[in-house]
Amino acid sequence: MNAATLRLKSALLNIRDLLVSVGPLLLLVLGLLIAAYWWLDPQPPKQVRLATGPEDSAYANFGERYKKALAASGIHVEAVRTEGGLANLALLRKGDADVAFVRGGAADPEADEEAGIVSLGSLFYEPIWIFYRKDVAHRIAPKTRQLDRIPQLAGLRVNVDRPGSGTPEIMDKLLAANHLKPEAFKLVHLEPDDAASALQKGKLDALVMVSAPQSRLVHTLLRDPKLALMPFEQNEAYARRLPFLSMVTLPRGVVDLARDLPPQDVPLLATTTALLARNQTHPALRQLFAQAAQGLHSSAGWFNGARDFPNTKTSELPVSTEGDRAINGTPPIWQRYLPFWASNLLERMWLVLGGLLVLMLPLSRVVPPLYNYRVRSRVFRWYERLRTVESKTEHREGPREDLIKELEALERLTNRIAVPLSHAEELFALRNNIHAVRKRLLAQWPEA
Repeated sequence: MNAATLRLKSALLNIRDLLVSVGPLLLLVLGLLIAAYWWLDPQPPKQVRLATGPEDSAYANFGERYKKALAASGIHVEAVRTEGGLANLALLRKGDADVAFVRGGAADPEADEEAGIVSLGSLFYEPIWIFYRKDVAHRIAPKTRQLDRIPQLAGLRVNVDRPGSGTPEIMDKLLAANHLKPEAFKLVHLEPDDAASALQKGKLDALVMVSAPQSRLVHTLLRDPKLALMPFEQNEAYARRLPFLSMVTLPRGVVDLARDLPPQDVPLLATTTALLARNQTHPALRQLFAQAAQGLHSSAGWFNGARDFPNTKTSELPVSTEGDRAINGTPPIWQRYLPFWASNLLERMWLVLGGLLVLMLPLSRVVPPLYNYRVRSRVFRWYERLRTVESKTEHREGPREDLIKELEALERLTNRIAVPLSHAEELFALRNNIHAVRKRLLAQWPEA
């Protein structure tokens, strides 16, 4: 056997000894990792249900934008069409939706918090738009030719959207604040598109809707010369009485600068729409939605400045850890460079990995003694046979030639033993001891 072959054999044996020594520790770590992975379930499902709203509504439009945003991470968003915020909340409560758009005032903070519904942040304002026909205002208020208080709508044909949209419930609270009952109005519950058409044709006198300014219908009605938008001159009083409402202003000219629409600032009331989720919704999905909200809702709008939304200040329900981190914290640096699955795995498992590292530091001290024991055992295992030969030599047991052959066999075995240089001294000691026993045998038991 040449020197190169011996070196190769020695290296392979050393690797084998090292792997065998480290093996138990690696198996322990692997077992703990598998158990932690099963317990934490870091990888989310590939499909999530988002409750949005009616066709062509702001909710539906935002749902499509979230669908595109999460598709980049391999998540399919199923947009569930509903009648509006209340229907969305009902689906969320029943577990038929994972995430939903819900406007302020719809949730029951105590019951929904107990049911495990959390907020991922407030997204945008949804003003209360009350459009009325100008000819009706000329008849009711001939001096000002405009309507600016809800009691002026008494006796008129007013559409307040369908049950489940949340608008009828908000209207009921506004009426109660004015000591009015729904019976004082000719309330109609048409879909927004049908109601807008009826209003433009004179079949309705007024229309109440709650929607984000991105709604196509809002833009259409604001530009109709036959219609006017009712200002909430008492918006501060309403906001004090109904905490889920906020005071906002539609700035002059924001709809159309060239046509100066509106021709003056219009005080309005607005609810704040939040993105709600269930506690059972996978944390990684909640994180993805919260991060997507940062990109979709942070720009300036008609009623807010840049980066006013998303926020956690106006949430009626507790904000989840994922929502708070995405809105108020700094995303981990690895999210910039790793794909979603790897970034999510690292984020969910880093505590486990850190714990394993702490556990391995003391356990790793066992590896060197195990390694030394395994290497030395390749040498020491033959001392038992050598001691047996030595004992037989002293008592002259057995044929002398058999003992000599046994010593020759031991020599051949030791010549094939490969150990690291750090343990070569023990191998040479074994060979010297074999030589010493042979010498004693020949001296004490001369050939007959």
